[in-house]
Parts: sequence; C-alpha cells; structure tokens
Amino acid sequence: MKLRNTLILTFAFGGLVFNACSTKKDAMLNRNWHALNTKFNTLYNGNIAFEEGREGLNAVYQDNYWDILPVERLEVTDDIKLDSEDNNPNFLIAEEKATKAIQKHSMDIKDEERNPQTDEAFLLLGKARYFDQRYIPALESFNYILHKYTQSDKLNEATIWREKVNIRLENEELALKNLKRLLKQEYLSDQEYADARSMMGQAYINLKIADTAIQQLKIASAYTKKNPEKGRYYYIIGQLYHQLGYKDSANYAFDKVIALNRKSPRVYMINAHLQKIQNIELTDANREEVYEYLVDLEEDRENRPFLDKIYRQLAEFHRESQNDSLAVVYYNKSLRATVNMPHLNALNYENLAIYNFDRNNYKISGAYYDSVLPNLKENSKKYRAVKKKLDNLEDVIKYEEVAQYTDSVISLYEFSIDDRIKYFENHIAQLKSQAEKEKKREEGMANAGFAAFGKTKGGKENKGKFYFYNITTLGYGKSDFRTRWGKRNLEDDWRWSNKNKAQNLDLAENNVAGATVQNAVAAGEDQKFSLDFYLNQIPTDAKLIDSLRKERNFANYQLGLIYKEKFKENLLASAKLENVLQSDPEERLVIPSKYNLYKIYQETQSPLATEMKYDIIKNHPESRYAEILLNPQAVLTGSADSPDAKYVRLYKMFQNQEFLKVITGAEEQINKYTGDPIVPKFEMLKANAIGRLQGFEDFKEALNYVALNYPNNPEGKKAQSMVAEQLPKLESKAFIVETGVQGAGNWKVVFPLKIRDNKKALRLKELLEKSIKELKYRNKVSKDIYNLEDQFVVVHGFKSKDFALGYAELIKNNKDYRIDDENFVILSANYKTIQVHKNLMEYRAQQ
Repeated sequence: MKLRNTLILTFAFGGLVFNACSTKKDAMLNRNWHALNTKFNTLYNGNIAFEEGREGLNAVYQDNYWDILPVERLEVTDDIKLDSEDNNPNFLIAEEKATKAIQKHSMDIKDEERNPQTDEAFLLLGKARYFDQRYIPALESFNYILHKYTQSDKLNEATIWREKVNIRLENEELALKNLKRLLKQEYLSDQEYADARSMMGQAYINLKIADTAIQQLKIASAYTKKNPEKGRYYYIIGQLYHQLGYKDSANYAFDKVIALNRKSPRVYMINAHLQKIQNIELTDANREEVYEYLVDLEEDRENRPFLDKIYRQLAEFHRESQNDSLAVVYYNKSLRATVNMPHLNALNYENLAIYNFDRNNYKISGAYYDSVLPNLKENSKKYRAVKKKLDNLEDVIKYEEVAQYTDSVISLYEFSIDDRIKYFENHIAQLKSQAEKEKKREEGMANAGFAAFGKTKGGKENKGKFYFYNITTLGYGKSDFRTRWGKRNLEDDWRWSNKNKAQNLDLAENNVAGATVQNAVAAGEDQKFSLDFYLNQIPTDAKLIDSLRKERNFANYQLGLIYKEKFKENLLASAKLENVLQSDPEERLVIPSKYNLYKIYQETQSPLATEMKYDIIKNHPESRYAEILLNPQAVLTGSADSPDAKYVRLYKMFQNQEFLKVITGAEEQINKYTGDPIVPKFEMLKANAIGRLQGFEDFKEALNYVALNYPNNPEGKKAQSMVAEQLPKLESKAFIVETGVQGAGNWKVVFPLKIRDNKKALRLKELLEKSIKELKYRNKVSKDIYNLEDQFVVVHGFKSKDFALGYAELIKNNKDYRIDDENFVILSANYKTIQVHKNLMEYRAQQ
C-alpha cells in the first residue's frame, strides 16, 4: 500500500513539474515555477558573477586624484567594444546567465510577459554589457525593458542605467533631458534619486558646467545611503570648487570627507587632507603648523599604503620652503613608495628633472625626463611637451659637454708648468686617499664576511677545497684583483692600460665631447698615480688649441640660442652669449651673439639693450642685423634680400643643376645667417648639391654633418632618416652585368661632353629632341651634370639594349641628323651607380 501511494504521489508531482515547465501556459504554477527558477538559480548565479566582476574592476582601477574624479569608478578606454571582442569572464558569465534566464524562463503570452523576473534578467544583461564597455548592446537591453515592461518596478533603475550609457557615449544633453523628465514624472526611492542626481552631475562635469555639477552632487550626497558614494561625491565637490578657485568652499567639502573617517574608503580621506594642504597658502605664521600636519599624516600607521602621496606633498612643502635638498629626498622617497601609479611617478620625475636642470646637471635632468615619458600616455599633450623638452635637452647635453671638455683642455694648456704640476699633484693625492679608504673598507667587509662565513656550516665545509670551489678564498681573490687592477672589462688585452691613452689621444684630436683631461681616461693602477701620465695628456699643438677655442665658442653660442628660444632661460642664455663675446670668437658669431643679447636685454628691460643696439649699428653697419634694427620691415619674408628669398633662388639653381653655385652660395648664407632657423635648410641644400656633384662619400659626410649638428630640426631628422635608410641602399659600387641582358630593365644612350662645351651640349640636346619627335619615339632627353668637368646628354626610356643601340645607329646614319658624337648604351641601374659613385672610368673599363 505504501509503495502504491508513493508511486502515485511521485507520478502526480512529476506531472505537475512537467506541466509547470511549459512557458506557454499562463497558470499560477507555471508563473511561480519559472519565477523561482529565474530568481534563485540563473539570476542568483549571474548576480554573483556580476558582483565578482565589478569587485575585480574596482580592485585594479586607479583613480587619478590630480584630475576631477569620475562619479562612477570605472576605467574607460577610448575604444567602443563590440560583442565579438574579448570580454571580462565574470561579466560574460553574468551575461550568459541573464540570456539563459530569458531564453528558458521567459513567458511571453499574448504579447505580455508573465514571468515577473524577466525584466531583472534584462537589467542584469544590460549591466554586464555596460561594465564590459559594450555600450550599444547595453543600450538595447535597457531600452527593451522600458518599451516592453511598462508595469515593471525596475523602470526607474533601467532609465538611470540607460542614461549612464548615453553619458558614456557622449550624449550628455539627451541624458540630462531624460533624467529631468524622470525626476519630474516618476516617484523615486532615495537611492534612485541620488543615482539620478549623481549622473546629472557627471553629465554637467563632462559639459564643463562645474557650478551646476556641484549642486547635483550635493543633492546626491544628501540622499545616498552608501557612505563610500557619499565620500566620493564630497571629494568631487571639493575638486570642482578648487577648479573654480573657491578654496574655502573646497576645504569645507574636504572636511566632510575627512569627517566620514572609516565610513568611506580611506583613500578619499587621505587625498582630502592633501588637497586641503595644497589649498593653504604658506606663510611664516602657518608654516610650522602645516609641517606638523604633514608629519602626523606620515607617522600614522594606517596611512602606510598612501605614503607615496604624503611624501610627495612633503617634497612640495620643502620645495616651497626653499629646502631643496629635503625636497629631493622626499621626491625620491615618493618614487620608492609608489606602486603602479604612473601619474605620480611622472610628476616626481619631472620635478627632479627641473631641479637638476636649474643646477645645470643636464645629463641627470635628461635621464629624469626620459623616465617621465613611460609614465605618460603616448601622443598625449603632456607626452609631446616632455618629449620636446627631452629632445632640446639632448642638444644642451651635447653642447655643454663640448663646452666643458674644450674649456678644461684650454684651461690646462694655459696653466704654467708649476700650476699644472700642483694641480695634478692635488688630483693624485685625492685619488690615493680615496683608494686607501676603499681598500680599508673592502678589507674590513671581506674580513668580517669571511670570519662570519667561516663559523657557519658552509664555511667549515669549504675548507681545503680547490681554490675556485672554496667560497672564502674565491671572495678574497676577487677583492685582491679589484684592488690591484681596478674594474676591467672582459675583453682581449684587458691588462693593456695604454689602450686608454690611445683612446684619449683620439678623443683630443677628434674633439669628442663629454670628457675632460681629468677624467677622460680610466687609467691603470700604475698610471693613475703618475704625474707624467697626466702631464702628457695636455696637448701642445697651438693649432689644436685654436680649433678647440672655436669649438667652445660655437657650443656656447648654440647653448645661448637654445636657452633663449627653447627654454626661455634668459639668464643662462645671456651668460653663454657674453662668454662667446669675451672669448675672441670668429667674426660670424660676433654679430648674431650681440643681436641675441640685445633681444634678451630688451625683453628683460635691461638698460644694456640700448647700448648693445648702438654697438651693432655703429660697429656692423653693413650687417643684416643693423638693417633690422634700423628698418624692421627688412625682415619680412617677401623681401628680396630675406633669407627665405635667397633660399628660393638657390633652390632654383639646384633644380637647374648649377651645383657649384649652390654649394658656394649656401656656404655664404650659412656664415651670414649663423643662428637663424633657416640655416639647417641651407645645410641640407648644400649636402644634396655636394652629393650630385662629388658623389656618395662626400654626400654621406655632408648628410652626417647635418644629422649631427641639427638633430631636432626637420632637416636634421630627414638627414638622420636618409643616413639610416637610403645610404645603405646606395652604398654598393657594383655594376649589374649587362652581357646577355636584352629585354630586361630600362636602357639609356649617353653622350659624354665636357662642361666647357656647354653650348655644344645644348645644341645636341635640341637635335636629339627633334629626332625623337620626328621619328615618333616616346623617349625623353636630359642634360645631366656628372662632376666639375664632365656632363652627359642622355636619351632615356629604351626597353632593351638592342632598341638603344638601334637608335644610336639610326641617328648616326640618318642624313637629317648625322649625330656621330661619342656615346655608349647603359642600363638605368648602372647609370644610377656611376652618378652616385662617380665611377664612370671603372664602368667603361669593364665593357
């Protein structure tokens, strides 16, 4: 009987369950069955995955507290993702669960949804897509709820989420319109009201309407029940007040953040403290109080995760208090404490770069600027500005090294013998003192280390072993080697210390920047304590010293221009230019140095400006600069005597193959306009003319000169590109074997003539053009310069060697032309080679 009843009940329950599974029957059992399954199975798991995904985003998201915070913590990229792209796995699970709930449990009967949980499934679907940054699909989900489920209790929430999407899609005006209508027509819970107002605040922030955004966020902070949101809203309000210049109101908002204490994330409180300090103007009366405030923040154990920002604020405090050394210490402490905060790193590195630049430590400054770049978004405005500073700084470093090196050599050259001996004796004494201290320190460390190691199990086990297996003796050997030989590279002939001497002599002869006589060589142990070794490094050739003086003056002149034009450092610029004038410079540097000093004095309203102006007019009346001072209209680009007009004339000469005139004319203008921005253009034009006239090697040398001397100008960069990419392709002098090559390539008939026979060349060119026209050929004729003595008249465009030879034979025998001048047929690739390398004789010899 029991079994029978059990079976009956089982079949009855199974029938009910089977019947309830149908999504087409509008019965209470069906509705409740699908609603329960939706809520406590699919949606439950989907919501868990969604929250995990959201927490994961929050865990890795870094707010930029140096900019206005977004109302919602969500890192957004510039790209709009599509369904086909990689998605966050948690949000993908949430979306799959929401989709499953809709597909399996939706009860759309007579165009009406009977499962009360389906709207929540669509809401979860839209949220998952929103946080995965797939805004268009998310918008579809929210719109579906609003149009399909008109009686749902989720309409207000869906509307707010839809407007979040519109704000992300930069449709702020539409979002504000819809949110205002929502507030006016619908009854909202306190949290919904706060969410709507906060989103309106975000829209106004995006539209740069800060005062209205403040009002919306004040309302949101009053209605929200979530303290983390309240703290964030107060903090943003403080930032907006600070942006508007209302520091007292900003500090009042930050005080509200601080008052929340542990109710909201501590990061808001710490940044509120720091923002308050930044809004306080330091005076002698409050300096001690502000310092104690910062020290209290530093010493609070709970603030350890935020020491990077606290250290930076301490650095800023010391910088404003003119305690530069302490500021540097705290900038470095901030860098060491920073973890995954690129913006903070960039600020610290930039401050250290500026600090070192102001103290003429250009190499160190450049290294810090180089560290700034990886911490900035590439192609951002800030990135480009720092990159430009770094590029300019590379020039400063190069010229400062030249100036320091040449100045060191010249100073030592000008010393008397006794002064040289005294100078180097002091230098050697310092080296010996340092070496002695280093030796004692290493011996102390080694003995202490060996003694401590000997007492250990490992030390006892190593006794009596082969030298290189005995850690104690091996360590002593390394220490002894360093003491005897110093630091040596692993290379051939490592013991030969005179390699350094040879390198140094090359350094002096080639005027390589970046070293002084004192530190140009890493001398061997015996040499670095030898007085004769140092005395022998000083050059004695007066011509070499004159060359170094010229190089020093040019370097100081370039530095003066860079400081003046690119860094706006008038004090540094004037010092460099005055140094040039006091050092017996070349004539070409005198007038531009005086003129740039005049401009600096004029800008700084110095009485020296008038004196310098009259000096230029009186002592250099024929110069362009005197003309500019007397008649400012003379500098107009349209003037026939302007640098641009002269460049245009030279360029036309280049096009007409007057290469020698271009070279001499460009040199004249380069000397005349030294320091003018147009000089690199003249240099590049000159280099191209040299290449056309003198060949590959001279062209390579001229291009390298432009690349090295004008690295930050467009012409210098173009020269660098040509040296790196084009010259290697032109370097080969080898000719293509023409024997048996009949149908391949492009062929030319070349008539060689002397430059002195230019009239004959022009007549020949006219006759050849006439023959081509009358014989109905499609070839072209040109007159090409080969070198200073020779030129070619060339007929281009024959498809094969036989065609070229046939044409030459035809014009020779045709009674209308009778052109029997010497000529040869050549493959176009080989013609290019002889023009590039000027090796016609080699080509003719192998034919």
